[in-house]
Amino acid sequence: MNRKGVIAAAALALVAAGAGPAAAQMSGKPIRIGVLSDMSSLYADIGGPGSVAAAQMAVKDMGGSVAGVPVQVVSADHLNKPDTGAAIVRRWVDQEGVDAVVDVPTSSVALAVQEILKEKQKVFLISGAASSDLTGKACSPTGVHWVYDTYALAHGTGGALVKQGGDTWFFITADYAFGHALERDTAAVVTQAGGKVLGAVRHPLATPDFSSFLLQAQGSKAKVIGLANAGGDTINSIKQAAEFGIVAGGQRLAGLLVFVSDVDSLGLQTAQGIVLTEAFYWDQNDQTREWSKRFMAVHKKPPTMAHAGVYGAIMHYLKAIDAAKTDQGIKVVAKMREMPINDFMTKNGKLREDGRVMRDMYLFEVKKPSESKYPFDYYKQLATIPADQAFRPLSESECPLIKK
Repeated sequence: MNRKGVIAAAALALVAAGAGPAAAQMSGKPIRIGVLSDMSSLYADIGGPGSVAAAQMAVKDMGGSVAGVPVQVVSADHLNKPDTGAAIVRRWVDQEGVDAVVDVPTSSVALAVQEILKEKQKVFLISGAASSDLTGKACSPTGVHWVYDTYALAHGTGGALVKQGGDTWFFITADYAFGHALERDTAAVVTQAGGKVLGAVRHPLATPDFSSFLLQAQGSKAKVIGLANAGGDTINSIKQAAEFGIVAGGQRLAGLLVFVSDVDSLGLQTAQGIVLTEAFYWDQNDQTREWSKRFMAVHKKPPTMAHAGVYGAIMHYLKAIDAAKTDQGIKVVAKMREMPINDFMTKNGKLREDGRVMRDMYLFEVKKPSESKYPFDYYKQLATIPADQAFRPLSESECPLIKK
């Protein structure tokens, strides 16, 4: 190259370098989103393949790219084991260029994953995990708790049942982080309202036999038996409680985390009358029905709130990348906080500094078989719980990111 060519090349390099800080912030590689879920066990219907379908829908609706780079979805089964989930995420980030992880039912796995993604400054879009510790003492600057948490479930379902006279409780609790958090948060609601917790028993994850636990709950004479579990464990608890005649005997079951997939598995004859708290119901309004119709065309089953959350969280994440013109995790989440959240499941939502998405929650009751008019017509709405009543106030937060 002659001298003029060298000067011209140098000039072009200077122009490129000064093209603007926003352009320089994109790494130029594809945006990769990892759906980490339970694909094969008790939470597979809550998240699982449906979460992958929801993620793919979101990417397709964004046109398959953002800020000039393609968006790709990968997925894996964490087997409900924290060490397995952590190993997958480390490999994804260190070797496979994953920028964000989404879903992750099973709070013990989610808490492990959150620590890794905080260290790596990658984004965690939490749709399936419930523990309120994810935005409490274990919060992260790149963690986004999108859908529900144990605090909201406790104040929704637990609070409603206490008001209805359920002032004595006994808990049947899944023996890991999620169950412990849900029992803790619900017990606080009960005692603050003047009620009493008469006892609790812990059960292994995915146990097939609840007979001894149910007998202890029955023997407690508590008005309400709080099921601090989820998915297959909740389904089996309720089915076996019916066999023992617990509800017929005058005690009430509180499904503290119940999904539409659980009601579908139980059937209305068994599930009727259950009061539950959700962030989303497929048949709630025209917008939820329109999105759910598209989802069911792909997945063949009604979406859970976790599925809807996967879609909503990814859409907001990708829109934030486009707006900020960067794929750097800390900066993307900062932009997500600036942008209001308005979609088919969230109205005037806001991402708080502790990672909690502030959204309204809804109290539903499962319909009687005679009230259901068409397939998957399962819920009637009892109340809307405003975001500031559903979720823990910042003044009570243990999140170290909160300035007090």
